[in-house]
Amino acid sequence: KACFVLWLERETKHVIWSVTAIKYNQPSNTAVSSIMDLTGILCSPGEAPSLSVVKVLSQIQDLFQVESCPQTKEAILQSTQHLLETGDCHWLFSDCCANQDTNIRALYLDFTSTLIHYAALPLCDTDSGELPPGSYAGIPEKMCLVNRVFLSLLRRLEADKGFVPCDRAAAPVRALAHKVTPLLFVFALTHSQDWPWTSSQSKQEAAELLNCMIRAAGCTSATELLCGQDGGTDVGILGPVLEILKPDLKKERWKRNEATKHVFSWTLTQVGRPWLVEFLDCVFPPSLLISDDYRTENKVLGVHCLRHIIHTVPAADLRQYNRAQVLYHALFNHLYTPEPQLIQVVLPCLLDVLSVLEKPPENRTAPRKSNRYDVVLRLVLTQMEMEHKIPLRRVYARNLPLFIARLGVVTVRHLKRLERVIVGYLEVYDGPDEEARLCVLDALEKTIQQAWTRMGSRLSVLLQALLRLLCDVCADPGPTAPAVQEELLRRATHCLTLLDHCCQGRVTVLLKEVDGSCAHSRVVECIERVRRDAPPDCK
Repeated sequence: KACFVLWLERETKHVIWSVTAIKYNQPSNTAVSSIMDLTGILCSPGEAPSLSVVKVLSQIQDLFQVESCPQTKEAILQSTQHLLETGDCHWLFSDCCANQDTNIRALYLDFTSTLIHYAALPLCDTDSGELPPGSYAGIPEKMCLVNRVFLSLLRRLEADKGFVPCDRAAAPVRALAHKVTPLLFVFALTHSQDWPWTSSQSKQEAAELLNCMIRAAGCTSATELLCGQDGGTDVGILGPVLEILKPDLKKERWKRNEATKHVFSWTLTQVGRPWLVEFLDCVFPPSLLISDDYRTENKVLGVHCLRHIIHTVPAADLRQYNRAQVLYHALFNHLYTPEPQLIQVVLPCLLDVLSVLEKPPENRTAPRKSNRYDVVLRLVLTQMEMEHKIPLRRVYARNLPLFIARLGVVTVRHLKRLERVIVGYLEVYDGPDEEARLCVLDALEKTIQQAWTRMGSRLSVLLQALLRLLCDVCADPGPTAPAVQEELLRRATHCLTLLDHCCQGRVTVLLKEVDGSCAHSRVVECIERVRRDAPPDCK
């Protein structure tokens, strides 16, 4: 035993001397050989060594940091992986015996941070927040090398989570696993999606690391890992993860690392009620910051985060400190950006935040005064009326029925402008799918149902628009699919039927004047269907 300890100390001193030699640009092969020999002895069966794991890993870390040769770094990582796989559990993870008076958790945190830094993304100093794809060359390979060390560490922690140190005052292995998991979680998410800095292998390795973390924590999903078990005593890692991301989510730094916003967004959307409200002050400002960027893709990402917050946080907490008011103004300003992908996410999100700020429009207990619902719909209708780009027209038409359904009878305040929009959109062909026309017919149907008492004065204009649509679809279908054509005819006919019912059969009377010999046979069929469905006293 005495000879073993003397040899161990001599080998450790050899490593220290080799690290010093590297600092003065001397060859490092001897140092790597010493570490490999040292880890081999430490991992050999027999009595546990008296040298602390803190001292060993610290020297390996120093050597790894000062080394510049990629092959040497790879050899160091492989030796470290071997050490973690075959080393004695008591020596590796307990803070008693050989590791007495040492901070094991701080050591592994520092060691993990060093390896993560090796595979970290290069920082971007431009305002765009993006680097050319060539800047990320070598990142996937580095990630895979480092990830294998992390997998070995997590597997040992999972296998030995029931280990009890000989000193009852020592911290259990489970506490160490909980300490390093947040760093590894951020690292795994950075490389888990299809980005310029990932490859198929690195994504697979990241997914394996994430699954290993979930298993090691005794959880069944990433949400449970973040939030903890419902009704259990285990605390999730959401707080530590947000603390890790917090410095990189500030206004001056959030664009320097391209992966930060994606890690934050993915983490946020995994957290539901009631856990997110506790961290609202941590997630609300970064979401607003990302949505306020000049780049459309960042705006869309930020709005997705804000909508998840609206759905997950109770309305009372959103109204506190005027958070909902700030949300409303931020989203309302996005309506002036004519980008289809942005408008598509902003309009539903605005409806969600309006339900927090305003009472339901159908509420009859109080006078229906004009409010923010009317302001938003007025602006949307104005932009719809002037818009000539087909993609934007589709987006507006897709969301118009949602506003009409939400406002209910209050839609009568906007009937004049709404009529012009509906007629204008029914006249324009928007592609084989006819999405805009179909959505506007849906909006017209909801308008008739909600504001049926006001349809009499607008019957002539709407009737002409619907008959013109029937003739256009039947006379020149173009590349429109037969199923889409049938749906257009069905919805237009249903709108005529609704108009006929709310106008006491006046549509049926006016349709009798249509000359069947001059109309398309399909148009005549639609007219006959309206007559059959007319009120009994009007047939």
